[in-house]
Amino acid sequence: MVSLCEPKSDMTTMCVFCQAIARKGQFLENERAVAFPDGFPLSPGHTLIVPRRHETDFFALSRGEQAALWSLVPAVRNAIERTYNPTGYNVGVNSGTSAGQTIDHIHIHVIPRYPGDVKDPRGGVRWVIPDRAAYWEEQE
Repeated sequence: MVSLCEPKSDMTTMCVFCQAIARKGQFLENERAVAFPDGFPLSPGHTLIVPRRHETDFFALSRGEQAALWSLVPAVRNAIERTYNPTGYNVGVNSGTSAGQTIDHIHIHVIPRYPGDVKDPRGGVRWVIPDRAAYWEEQE
């Protein structure tokens, strides 16, 4: 059974995202989701969007919860734009251990990208499987 991320007397028993939700003062929020800076940002402005309900699997969220998460993406982008000047974004979800999910509370990454932050950004999210990412090299 999944639980709501509500403050408990022993905060150590809550997941790290449930703890962040319980602390309040979120970056952006709606009734079903909150957004806050990533604790280990890949780039300046890297933000996470998480459901208020503790759930590990994106596909187990209700349609309303999924919509609430995605509805915060443009607002997060606008906030990032006001502070930083990225020239691109990676937006994604790692759902499941084999997809690289390391925190058992589903979340969306909004990762601002900047010129020169990697040598060659072609392929973007395709690099989750490095051996198959550079498809353009096979066509040359």
